[in-house]
Amino acid sequence: MANATTAAATGKFVWYDILTTDPKAGEAFYKSVMDWNVRDAGMPDRTYSVLSVGDVQVGGLMLVPPDALKMGMKPTWMGYIGVVDIDDMARRVKAAGGAVHRGPEEIPGVGKMAVAADPFGAAFLLFQPGSIQQPAPVAHGTPGFVGWRELHAGDGVAAFEFYSGLFGWTKSDALDMGPMGVYQIFAIDGQPAGGMMTKAAHVPVAKWSYVFNVDAIDAAAARVRNAGGKITMEPHEVPGGQWVIRCSDPQGAEFSLVAFKR
Repeated sequence: MANATTAAATGKFVWYDILTTDPKAGEAFYKSVMDWNVRDAGMPDRTYSVLSVGDVQVGGLMLVPPDALKMGMKPTWMGYIGVVDIDDMARRVKAAGGAVHRGPEEIPGVGKMAVAADPFGAAFLLFQPGSIQQPAPVAHGTPGFVGWRELHAGDGVAAFEFYSGLFGWTKSDALDMGPMGVYQIFAIDGQPAGGMMTKAAHVPVAKWSYVFNVDAIDAAAARVRNAGGKITMEPHEVPGGQWVIRCSDPQGAEFSLVAFKR
């Protein structure tokens, strides 16, 4: 994380990191696809680049930690959830059946973070800001920002109970997906923020995935391909009149893009 101004209220996603095996290639790819600005954060103990839309920071890019790489971690996007007391929340995560794999630890001048997982292994991060300052919210659908979050859960019902118990998330609409099960939309502070459902049998592990807003989906798909990425699910319309594609970057990290325009 670059600074504490990215922090928001408890229980909200406040930051996103792309962990990659080739930072320079990752920077080039996401600059091309998302038109993000990229700058070095100047951290003394690690290489870390800040991604931003204009002057508004979106997330960061860093090398997969060597110890995680040895354990088989692949390039991936990770989301941070803001908390007031990270030490207390780490204890609560473990008491609720989750795990804390690293931390809590101090990020000088920024705050404290911890790497956690739910009871089914889906990873996320906790973040306690060093300041109460918050960024101005952006309008729904603003290109370059995360527009949705999805949890492919080991057990959709139990996963909702885990996250709602910790962060106060509430149920919004539930969509019956037939043989795929129920897609439960969850709300944060009363606003729909994402969905979760029991993962399909062919999905090897429980995981979070993140959906980024773009202006138009076909043009974005072309940028992904031209930059060396892959489209793993072609454009499809979702409730609300938006179009979504699933993608992977050249290092294999998965993400999705969404737009109101085809």
